[in-house]
Amino acid sequence: MTKKDFIGIGIIGTGFARSTQIPGFRACDGARVVAIASGHRENAERVAREFNIEHVASDWREVVARSDVDLISIVTPPVTHREMSLFALDVGKAVLCEKPTAMNADEADEMRRRAAEKGVLALIDHELRFLPGRMRMREMIRTGEIGSVRHAKLHFRSDSRASMERKWDWWSDERSGGGTLGAIGSHAVDALRWLLEAEVSHVFGSLATHVRERADEQTGEMRRVTTDDEANIVLRFEDGEFNRGTTATVALSVVEQGSPRHRLEIFGSKGALMIEEGGDLFHAETGAGDWTRVETERGSLASGMRDGGWSRGFTLFSRAIIEALRGGRNTVEGAATFEDGYRTQLVLDAARRSNESGRQIAVGGKQ
Repeated sequence: MTKKDFIGIGIIGTGFARSTQIPGFRACDGARVVAIASGHRENAERVAREFNIEHVASDWREVVARSDVDLISIVTPPVTHREMSLFALDVGKAVLCEKPTAMNADEADEMRRRAAEKGVLALIDHELRFLPGRMRMREMIRTGEIGSVRHAKLHFRSDSRASMERKWDWWSDERSGGGTLGAIGSHAVDALRWLLEAEVSHVFGSLATHVRERADEQTGEMRRVTTDDEANIVLRFEDGEFNRGTTATVALSVVEQGSPRHRLEIFGSKGALMIEEGGDLFHAETGAGDWTRVETERGSLASGMRDGGWSRGFTLFSRAIIEALRGGRNTVEGAATFEDGYRTQLVLDAARRSNESGRQIAVGGKQ
């Protein structure tokens, strides 16, 4: 993409896009959301009115084909990611794709190979990488402030799907790519890979479905839930520059009551680091017996977003994307690429195979 003064954005999807992507991009200098598509046109029309988006489509291909669209933001269920991404890449558009990358590693492999072939910007929306606290955490690991990493723990707790009254939707459907492992586990795996700069070698996974039926949104009839609402995985990592014999435990649930939690702890030979969902960072030295706050900025928040780590992360991420495209660059420093998405998908696939077999699974990938 050549240097431009103005970047046109096409949005596919109206859920998370309405609360996060659109406000984030609208806050970027030199960017404009010019078109939006949804399979339910009335949803696209409603969001278009709210944000003064000029063009609306029920067929996402119309948005991709527009000459005034430079970046396609795919904010749809995972079952659609492969087709939409390949179509956009084939016509030379930059792509930002929601996580998880795809339905499986084979799809993600095809996406990463096509992105490399076309040479355009192609990123996965792991916006938490851009929180100042997470960037500082990574820097402290790289400079050896906690020594060699031994172990990590990530705990995510939410009751967003605990109510039996919540309707059956794509999140309840395995064929659409719903479930906690993909939605939250993809963030967890990406965070650990990025922070440690090491690949996962082995996975043991245990998935559970606690709310097994929900009423259909349209008919009201009860339908079986085929996705997980709890995921627990144990990871082993290949040795790297900053880690030796590293393990990690990841506990994820969207049916746990109480105060929401998203905490990541990393323990090394000389100390430990802990970061909360909003980006607050803490450090502990061996023998200290308590955490000490590490001073970091929280990062800016685009107007119209609900405050939180994902919102502040995307505010910064979207700005970096637009700056790269305006400068004619096909990379964003620190962002998750389609290659990263593929590597993370390998781990998610291994976790599912482990759950089915009851055994630890080695993570293997194509070169």
